[in-house]
Amino acid sequence: MLNPWIRGLIRWKGVLNPSRPYGSKKESPRPNRADKSTQKPIPPGLLRSKKFYGCTIVLGTFFSAMLWAVYELGKPDEDHRGPLEDQFSQLPWLRQYVLRMWHSLQYYQKMVEEPLHEKLLPDVLPPPYIQPPYSLVVEIKDVLVHPDWTYQTGWRFKKRPGVDYFLQQCSRNFEIVVYTSEQGMTAFPLLDALDPYGYIKYRLVRGATEVVEGQHIKNLDYLNRDLSRVIVVDCDPNATPLHPDNIFLMTQWLGNDDDVQLFDLTAFLQLVAEHQVTDVREVLQYYRQFDDPIEQFKDNQRRLQEQHQENEDSRVNNRNQRQWTLSLMGRSFRSS
Repeated sequence: MLNPWIRGLIRWKGVLNPSRPYGSKKESPRPNRADKSTQKPIPPGLLRSKKFYGCTIVLGTFFSAMLWAVYELGKPDEDHRGPLEDQFSQLPWLRQYVLRMWHSLQYYQKMVEEPLHEKLLPDVLPPPYIQPPYSLVVEIKDVLVHPDWTYQTGWRFKKRPGVDYFLQQCSRNFEIVVYTSEQGMTAFPLLDALDPYGYIKYRLVRGATEVVEGQHIKNLDYLNRDLSRVIVVDCDPNATPLHPDNIFLMTQWLGNDDDVQLFDLTAFLQLVAEHQVTDVREVLQYYRQFDDPIEQFKDNQRRLQEQHQENEDSRVNNRNQRQWTLSLMGRSFRSS
């Protein structure tokens, strides 16, 4: 038996909606068949046109990308005098571009797949070719450029004052090698912009470094060069932990426009080359004891210029003159 209150509530709901008894399901509205009959069918020709234009856009994009890759990877290398000749220069135009592209793709594939080579640089050039007497290994980050990031511009790299002068002057007596732990996709475009005249002979990026305890280090044993004639310019004291006597440590450049350290570094390197130092590690070892080797070199230079002026007045002999030139490289101030 139902409660009289519940029975009354059922009757009341039935009165409110007599067309649908209580407990029955609500019927969904039936679609209007007349609407379908009023819709116009899409012509088959229009459907074919849409498919045709879509496929044309996709294929056009694909072939455009292929043509761009053939042109960018297949064009000959250039310097300030124009395109350089290579083994493909005598072939027909299209064929030489395709072969250069294929050669470039194989080169990049080997860079990714092959492990660290025992020789990072090719052998020294034999006579009558000209081989610079010294090798200058330079880091790019915070030595030649400084990275800067903002929300408006993203990553940008600021060029250090004196880079052009530094590369031009040092290329006369040094084989310039950029050796960095940065990725190639970052370093190569920067070097293309920094060095349009090709003063930098070789570029070594992260793939040429060794990972020791999670840090990328530069192992100079793989350079294929006489280490007594190798100078490493870096701002990281741990860049070459296996060869600390080969590093000339610079202070980290933070992007200030009044920086002149590259000019002072150029003067130091020119002095090493002019006096034909047989083992640069002796000079670098002396400057390694200072927090700022560049400032110490400038101080030595100033003191020796004053001494030279005094010697000019007193007309010193050639032996004292020789001691003056050697002392700039730290051989007479070790006791001071």
